[in-house]
Amino acid sequence: MLKFDRFILDNGLTVIVHQDKATPMVAMNIIYRVGARDESPDKTGFAHLFEHLMFGGSVNIPKYDEPLQKAGGENNAYTNNDFTNYYLTIPANNLETAFWLESDRMLSLAFTEKSLEVQRQVVIEEFKQNYLNQPYGDVYLILKPLAYKRHPYQWNTIGKDISHIEKATMEDVKSFYKRFYNPNNAILSVAGNVTTKQVKTLAEKWFAPVPPGEEPVRNYPKEPKQTASRRKTVERRVPQSALYLCWHMAKRTDRKFHSIDLISDILSNGNSSRLYQSLVKKQKLFSEINAFITGDLDPGLFIVTGKLINGTLCDEGEKAILNELQKLITEVTEEELRKVKNKIEANLIFSKLSVLNKAMFLGYFQMLGDATLLDDEENKYEEVTLNDIRHTAEKLFLKEKQNTLFYKSVNNQHDE
Repeated sequence: MLKFDRFILDNGLTVIVHQDKATPMVAMNIIYRVGARDESPDKTGFAHLFEHLMFGGSVNIPKYDEPLQKAGGENNAYTNNDFTNYYLTIPANNLETAFWLESDRMLSLAFTEKSLEVQRQVVIEEFKQNYLNQPYGDVYLILKPLAYKRHPYQWNTIGKDISHIEKATMEDVKSFYKRFYNPNNAILSVAGNVTTKQVKTLAEKWFAPVPPGEEPVRNYPKEPKQTASRRKTVERRVPQSALYLCWHMAKRTDRKFHSIDLISDILSNGNSSRLYQSLVKKQKLFSEINAFITGDLDPGLFIVTGKLINGTLCDEGEKAILNELQKLITEVTEEELRKVKNKIEANLIFSKLSVLNKAMFLGYFQMLGDATLLDDEENKYEEVTLNDIRHTAEKLFLKEKQNTLFYKSVNNQHDE
């Protein structure tokens, strides 16, 4: 059990503290409850743009990285559909530097035309390099709007279209910051060689003066129930044709989530997994194949992706995948289930050894509803039965709920 203390400042900032005396370091993690789903359909990519802007200098600190590095610290950040996560590690005796840095950029970013222009160009370049000019880079720009018709998960964190960031005005950016980058929309977790008293003193000194914002309204359009399968074929100059299948799945806090996660591992966790053994090794239809889940806060996607061996037809590959999925309903063994449960249990235990992971986990589960949920994770996986796997697979992989993208290589002509 991971012990922690929790308190909430008057401005609404939730603070979690875990003491670990075995390390000279401290990890600080800040989750802002803002992701791609909080964007307007005609102004996408803003949460990700802010991930960059937050390092562009704040009102009292021109360069975020400089004082952190001088204090022996390291930092990074990431954005997804649901939240933005900023994290750092620093020697315990320099912890106040972290509080100073993070509170200042929560209080007020230094919005300048230069900073906006620099970060805009960084994001535009990233969009071009990773999504437009890379083989298979645009897959999720195509697959997500195929699967989602109303919900904002239909666009990637990078944005729906490069023009949205190109046209972003200073007014747009300031408005987005004012809505979401507030203490009452954030969770601060600190883990390492600290006491709750220390953290409380520093939190009161540095974060308490930051005024709260208005509570963001979260009224996401609900995705209609899918009643017919959808298909799309695109042609690209890529080395091999590829196949992408996806189905809507339960949200992260749903009790079915852990069964679905285990299904993805049975299918595709390592070279002994079902999809690899059957479709890569035995039938030699695919050169690589994967199954994974998005694990979003709202209902997400179960995705199967595979690169077809040249000469394999799209229909042949799809039929072989669907055949493996159907086998889950009748052929899963206790031994298979135990094996993937053991892997997950080992990963959970191993991941809790690092102070940074502990800070991140505590913040994440607090965002899900309560940091104590972290201690229930192993039990929730352990409680999944063979019947749960079978019933979940039966309801998950329905033909009428399937979305299929055939990513056709024009270098190697195939019949669809």
